[in-house]
Amino acid sequence: MIVVTGATGNVGRPLVRALAAAGEQVTAVSRRTPPAPLPAGVRHHRADLTEPRNLKPALDGADTLFLLTSGDFMAAGGDLGSVLDAVRDGGVQRIVLLSSQAVGTGELPSDMEDAVRQSGLQWTVLRPGSFHSNTLQWAEAVRGRRTVTAPFGDVALPTVDPGDIAEVATVALRDAAHAGRVYELTGPAAVSPREQAAAIGDALGEPVSFVEQSRSEARAAMVRFMPEPVVERTLDILGAPSAGLRRVSPDIERLLGRPPRAFARWAADNIAAFR
Repeated sequence: MIVVTGATGNVGRPLVRALAAAGEQVTAVSRRTPPAPLPAGVRHHRADLTEPRNLKPALDGADTLFLLTSGDFMAAGGDLGSVLDAVRDGGVQRIVLLSSQAVGTGELPSDMEDAVRQSGLQWTVLRPGSFHSNTLQWAEAVRGRRTVTAPFGDVALPTVDPGDIAEVATVALRDAAHAGRVYELTGPAAVSPREQAAAIGDALGEPVSFVEQSRSEARAAMVRFMPEPVVERTLDILGAPSAGLRRVSPDIERLLGRPPRAFARWAADNIAAFR
Protein backbone atom coordinates (compact mmCIF):
# COMPACT_ATOMS: atom_id res chain seq x y z
CA MET A 1 0.00 0.00 0.00
CA ILE A 2 1.13 3.56 -0.77
CA VAL A 3 0.37 6.48 1.55
CA VAL A 4 0.20 9.96 0.03
CA THR A 5 0.50 12.97 2.33
CA GLY A 6 -0.68 16.34 1.08
CA ALA A 7 -3.26 14.38 -0.89
CA THR A 8 -5.58 17.33 -1.63
CA GLY A 9 -2.90 19.65 -3.03
CA ASN A 10 -1.79 20.46 -6.56
CA VAL A 11 0.56 17.46 -6.65
CA GLY A 12 -1.29 15.15 -4.28
CA ARG A 13 -4.60 15.15 -6.15
CA PRO A 14 -3.23 13.98 -9.52
CA LEU A 15 -0.83 11.62 -7.75
CA VAL A 16 -3.67 9.85 -5.93
CA ARG A 17 -5.60 9.56 -9.20
CA ALA A 18 -2.60 8.17 -11.08
CA LEU A 19 -1.78 5.58 -8.42
CA ALA A 20 -5.39 4.44 -8.18
CA ALA A 21 -5.62 4.17 -11.99
CA ALA A 22 -2.49 1.99 -11.92
CA GLY A 23 -4.23 -0.40 -9.54
CA GLU A 24 -2.32 0.53 -6.38
CA GLN A 25 -3.86 0.47 -2.91
CA VAL A 26 -3.73 4.08 -1.75
CA THR A 27 -4.36 5.91 1.49
CA ALA A 28 -4.76 9.66 0.99
CA VAL A 29 -3.72 11.77 3.99
CA SER A 30 -4.71 15.42 4.38
CA ARG A 31 -5.51 17.90 7.10
CA ARG A 32 -8.98 18.52 5.70
CA THR A 33 -11.73 16.47 4.15
CA PRO A 34 -11.16 16.29 0.37
CA PRO A 35 -13.34 18.82 -1.46
CA ALA A 36 -14.09 16.30 -4.22
CA PRO A 37 -14.66 12.54 -4.09
CA LEU A 38 -11.53 10.40 -4.15
CA PRO A 39 -11.11 7.67 -6.77
CA ALA A 40 -12.90 4.41 -6.03
CA GLY A 41 -10.99 2.26 -3.57
CA VAL A 42 -8.85 5.08 -2.15
CA ARG A 43 -9.02 5.38 1.63
CA HIS A 44 -8.84 8.82 3.23
CA HIS A 45 -7.25 9.54 6.60
CA ARG A 46 -7.39 12.97 8.18
CA ALA A 47 -4.17 13.89 9.96
CA ASP A 48 -1.77 16.78 10.43
CA LEU A 49 1.98 16.06 10.22
CA THR A 50 2.54 18.34 13.20
CA GLU A 51 0.93 15.54 15.25
CA PRO A 52 2.76 12.45 13.92
CA ARG A 53 1.03 10.03 16.30
CA ASN A 54 -2.17 10.60 14.33
CA LEU A 55 -0.53 9.09 11.25
CA LYS A 56 -0.47 5.57 12.70
CA PRO A 57 -3.85 4.38 11.34
CA ALA A 58 -2.89 5.55 7.84
CA LEU A 59 0.36 3.60 7.92
CA ASP A 60 -1.11 0.19 8.75
CA GLY A 61 -0.13 -2.14 5.91
CA ALA A 62 1.83 0.53 4.02
CA ASP A 63 5.29 -0.02 2.60
CA THR A 64 5.80 3.23 0.66
CA LEU A 65 5.12 6.89 1.47
CA PHE A 66 4.97 10.09 -0.53
CA LEU A 67 6.10 12.81 1.88
CA LEU A 68 5.07 16.40 1.30
CA THR A 69 5.56 18.95 4.07
CA SER A 70 3.80 22.28 3.63
CA GLY A 71 4.99 25.74 4.54
CA ASP A 72 2.44 25.63 7.35
CA PHE A 73 4.20 22.56 8.78
CA MET A 74 7.51 24.41 8.91
CA ALA A 75 5.94 27.63 10.24
CA ALA A 76 4.27 25.65 13.04
CA GLY A 77 7.64 24.22 14.10
CA GLY A 78 6.88 20.76 12.74
CA ASP A 79 9.37 18.06 13.73
CA LEU A 80 10.25 15.99 10.67
CA GLY A 81 12.28 13.61 12.82
CA SER A 82 9.15 12.64 14.76
CA VAL A 83 7.26 12.14 11.51
CA LEU A 84 10.00 9.84 10.22
CA ASP A 85 10.01 7.92 13.51
CA ALA A 86 6.28 7.34 13.16
CA VAL A 87 6.70 6.30 9.53
CA ARG A 88 9.45 3.83 10.34
CA ASP A 89 7.55 2.43 13.32
CA GLY A 90 4.52 1.99 11.06
CA GLY A 91 6.44 -0.43 8.83
CA VAL A 92 7.06 1.85 5.85
CA GLN A 93 10.23 0.92 3.97
CA ARG A 94 10.53 3.57 1.24
CA ILE A 95 9.92 7.32 1.07
CA VAL A 96 9.60 9.60 -1.94
CA LEU A 97 10.22 13.14 -0.66
CA LEU A 98 8.99 16.26 -2.42
CA SER A 99 11.82 18.74 -1.89
CA SER A 100 12.82 21.79 -3.95
CA GLN A 101 15.17 22.62 -6.79
CA ALA A 102 16.53 25.41 -4.60
CA VAL A 103 17.90 22.84 -2.13
CA GLY A 104 20.13 21.45 -4.85
CA THR A 105 21.46 24.91 -5.69
CA GLY A 106 22.07 25.78 -2.03
CA GLU A 107 19.47 28.55 -1.90
CA LEU A 108 17.31 26.63 0.57
CA PRO A 109 18.52 24.52 3.51
CA SER A 110 18.84 20.76 3.09
CA ASP A 111 17.46 19.83 6.53
CA MET A 112 14.49 17.83 5.21
CA GLU A 113 16.55 15.88 2.69
CA ASP A 114 19.24 15.20 5.30
CA ALA A 115 16.66 13.86 7.75
CA VAL A 116 15.19 11.50 5.15
CA ARG A 117 18.63 10.26 4.08
CA GLN A 118 19.53 9.59 7.71
CA SER A 119 16.23 7.88 8.53
CA GLY A 120 17.39 4.36 7.70
CA LEU A 121 14.63 4.11 5.08
CA GLN A 122 15.08 3.80 1.34
CA TRP A 123 14.53 7.19 -0.22
CA THR A 124 14.02 9.06 -3.47
CA VAL A 125 14.12 12.86 -3.62
CA LEU A 126 12.16 14.96 -6.14
CA ARG A 127 13.35 18.55 -6.53
CA PRO A 128 10.82 20.55 -8.56
CA GLY A 129 11.23 24.17 -9.50
CA SER A 130 8.41 26.69 -9.14
CA PHE A 131 5.00 25.32 -10.12
CA HIS A 132 2.94 26.52 -13.09
CA SER A 133 0.02 26.46 -10.66
CA ASN A 134 1.54 29.23 -8.51
CA THR A 135 -0.12 31.57 -10.99
CA LEU A 136 -3.52 30.57 -9.60
CA GLN A 137 -2.90 33.36 -7.08
CA TRP A 138 -3.64 35.70 -10.00
CA ALA A 139 -6.99 34.09 -10.81
CA GLU A 140 -9.23 36.57 -8.98
CA ALA A 141 -7.51 39.59 -10.55
CA VAL A 142 -7.65 38.03 -13.99
CA ARG A 143 -11.34 37.19 -13.61
CA GLY A 144 -12.25 40.64 -12.32
CA ARG A 145 -9.86 43.01 -14.11
CA ARG A 146 -7.94 40.97 -16.71
CA THR A 147 -4.79 42.13 -14.93
CA VAL A 148 -1.79 40.39 -13.37
CA THR A 149 0.34 42.15 -10.75
CA ALA A 150 3.68 40.60 -9.82
CA PRO A 151 7.34 41.50 -9.22
CA PHE A 152 10.30 40.78 -11.50
CA GLY A 153 8.21 40.69 -14.64
CA ASP A 154 11.00 39.68 -17.01
CA VAL A 155 12.92 37.21 -14.83
CA ALA A 156 12.30 33.80 -16.36
CA LEU A 157 12.37 30.40 -14.63
CA PRO A 158 11.55 26.92 -16.02
CA THR A 159 8.36 26.44 -14.00
CA VAL A 160 6.89 22.93 -13.91
CA ASP A 161 3.42 21.42 -14.23
CA PRO A 162 2.41 19.80 -10.91
CA GLY A 163 0.79 17.05 -12.98
CA ASP A 164 4.24 16.17 -14.32
CA ILE A 165 5.57 16.05 -10.77
CA ALA A 166 2.74 13.66 -9.88
CA GLU A 167 3.56 11.40 -12.84
CA VAL A 168 7.23 11.25 -11.84
CA ALA A 169 6.23 10.52 -8.24
CA THR A 170 4.01 7.69 -9.48
CA VAL A 171 6.97 6.13 -11.28
CA ALA A 172 9.25 6.51 -8.25
CA LEU A 173 6.70 5.18 -5.77
CA ARG A 174 5.95 2.07 -7.81
CA ASP A 175 9.54 1.04 -8.56
CA ALA A 176 12.17 0.54 -5.86
CA ALA A 177 14.87 0.87 -8.53
CA HIS A 178 14.60 4.64 -7.98
CA ALA A 179 15.82 4.36 -4.37
CA GLY A 180 18.82 6.55 -3.67
CA ARG A 181 18.13 8.83 -6.65
CA VAL A 182 17.58 12.59 -6.78
CA TYR A 183 15.54 14.00 -9.67
CA GLU A 184 15.33 17.66 -10.63
CA LEU A 185 11.98 18.53 -12.20
CA THR A 186 11.48 21.58 -14.40
CA GLY A 187 9.39 22.66 -17.35
CA PRO A 188 10.72 22.60 -20.91
CA ALA A 189 11.77 26.27 -21.03
CA ALA A 190 12.14 29.33 -18.84
CA VAL A 191 9.08 31.58 -18.74
CA SER A 192 8.72 35.01 -17.12
CA PRO A 193 5.68 36.33 -15.22
CA ARG A 194 4.96 38.72 -18.09
CA GLU A 195 5.00 35.77 -20.53
CA GLN A 196 2.78 33.74 -18.21
CA ALA A 197 0.21 36.55 -18.12
CA ALA A 198 0.28 36.67 -21.93
CA ALA A 199 -0.22 32.89 -22.14
CA ILE A 200 -3.25 33.12 -19.85
CA GLY A 201 -4.61 35.87 -22.08
CA ASP A 202 -4.07 33.70 -25.17
CA ALA A 203 -5.95 30.84 -23.53
CA LEU A 204 -8.79 33.21 -22.59
CA GLY A 205 -8.90 34.79 -26.02
CA GLU A 206 -8.63 38.22 -24.36
CA PRO A 207 -5.60 40.33 -23.46
CA VAL A 208 -4.38 40.23 -19.87
CA SER A 209 -2.31 43.25 -18.83
CA PHE A 210 0.78 42.91 -16.65
CA VAL A 211 1.60 45.41 -13.90
CA GLU A 212 5.04 45.04 -12.36
CA GLN A 213 5.37 45.46 -8.60
CA SER A 214 8.44 46.78 -6.86
CA ARG A 215 10.11 44.42 -4.41
CA SER A 216 8.75 46.43 -1.47
CA GLU A 217 5.22 46.28 -2.88
CA ALA A 218 5.50 42.53 -3.37
CA ARG A 219 6.89 42.08 0.12
CA ALA A 220 4.01 44.04 1.68
CA ALA A 221 1.50 41.81 -0.09
CA MET A 222 3.26 38.52 0.70
CA VAL A 223 3.81 39.06 4.44
CA ARG A 224 0.05 38.96 4.89
CA PHE A 225 0.10 35.19 4.38
CA MET A 226 3.75 34.08 4.63
CA PRO A 227 6.36 34.36 7.41
CA GLU A 228 8.70 37.30 6.79
CA PRO A 229 11.92 35.22 6.47
CA VAL A 230 10.19 33.03 3.86
CA VAL A 231 9.05 36.12 1.96
CA GLU A 232 12.57 37.57 1.84
CA ARG A 233 14.08 34.26 0.72
CA THR A 234 11.39 33.83 -1.94
CA LEU A 235 11.93 37.33 -3.29
CA ASP A 236 15.69 36.77 -3.39
CA ILE A 237 15.19 33.62 -5.45
CA LEU A 238 12.59 35.16 -7.79
CA GLY A 239 14.50 38.38 -8.31
CA ALA A 240 18.00 37.04 -8.84
CA PRO A 241 17.81 33.28 -9.45
CA SER A 242 21.07 31.39 -9.77
CA ALA A 243 22.14 29.69 -12.97
CA GLY A 244 21.11 26.41 -11.35
CA LEU A 245 17.52 27.59 -10.92
CA ARG A 246 17.40 28.76 -14.52
CA ARG A 247 18.61 25.42 -15.84
CA VAL A 248 16.18 23.16 -17.69
CA SER A 249 16.49 19.60 -16.39
CA PRO A 250 16.15 16.51 -18.63
CA ASP A 251 14.82 14.32 -15.81
CA ILE A 252 11.08 14.49 -16.60
CA GLU A 253 11.62 13.52 -20.22
CA ARG A 254 14.02 10.77 -19.22
CA LEU A 255 11.58 9.30 -16.69
CA LEU A 256 8.30 9.77 -18.58
CA GLY A 257 9.48 9.37 -22.15
CA ARG A 258 8.00 12.71 -23.20
CA PRO A 259 8.86 16.39 -22.72
CA PRO A 260 7.45 18.22 -19.71
CA ARG A 261 4.31 20.27 -20.34
CA ALA A 262 4.87 23.94 -21.11
CA PHE A 263 3.18 26.70 -19.15
CA ALA A 264 0.92 27.58 -22.10
CA ARG A 265 -0.42 24.02 -22.10
CA TRP A 266 -1.11 24.19 -18.36
CA ALA A 267 -2.86 27.55 -18.77
CA ALA A 268 -5.10 26.17 -21.50
CA ASP A 269 -5.95 23.08 -19.43
CA ASN A 270 -6.78 25.19 -16.35
CA ILE A 271 -8.31 28.26 -17.96
CA ALA A 272 -11.64 27.77 -16.16
CA ALA A 273 -9.98 29.13 -13.01
CA PHE A 274 -9.27 32.43 -14.78
CA ARG A 275 -12.58 32.98 -16.62
